[in-house]
This record gives sequence, C-alpha cells and structure tokens, in this order.
Amino acid sequence: MSVRIVRLGSPRLPGEGLRIGTVRRPPRGVPKHEFASQDWYDVWYPNLAPSAELVKQAQAAETPAEWATFARHYRAEMATPENKHTLALLAALSQHSNFSVGCYCEDEARCHRSILRELLAAHSARLG
Repeated sequence: MSVRIVRLGSPRLPGEGLRIGTVRRPPRGVPKHEFASQDWYDVWYPNLAPSAELVKQAQAAETPAEWATFARHYRAEMATPENKHTLALLAALSQHSNFSVGCYCEDEARCHRSILRELLAAHSARLG
C-alpha cells in the first residue's frame, strides 16, 4: 500500500488506485466525464495545489533562488491547520490503500508535486 506521485494525463500504473488531481484548474478541453478515462484524475482536490498567485510565481521561476522562494511560500500554504490535516489523512491512508496524487507539470523537480512528496514523507506516508 502506498501513495504515488504522478504526472496527470500519464498512463496509469497497475495497482495505482484512485488518482487525485492536486491542481488549481481542470484540464482544458476535456469533458468532465472523461477526466478519469483519459488518465487525468478521478477526484479533483485543488486544496493541495498552490494558490493562483503561487502558480504564476512557479511558472515564472527561472533561477534556483526563484524556485526556492516559490517552494518556501508553498510550504507555508501547506502549513495551515486544514492542509496539515489533509496531509496527515493522506499519509494515514497510504498505510492501508493505494492511490496517487499529481499535477500536469512535465518536470517533477520544477513542480509543486516534488514538494508535496516531501511533505507527505514528513507525515510518514508510504511512498511508492
């Protein structure tokens, strides 16, 4: 049992389980009833996505220092009680079931999901 960190829209892996989209907006041009069948996500959970302002900051980050600034701000957003509870819940669920969380970004190293991976690990999630 584990949580996987994935790129939304990529082919699902065997046993991946429920796919949770931690993105600010749904995929463009895809009918809602096709999100799951096209391997985007089964459940949309924008609470774990960076705020709209931070998404813009991440997209504009060109230097390691700019990315570090984004990462610091995203971690601050995830430190709210509501988001800490969500991270703790996902970590606990990863001990008993398979599921995945993800984003659209091509490069995980320059995506909030890399930070989300670290935050889940800090909450003792089983990562696959």
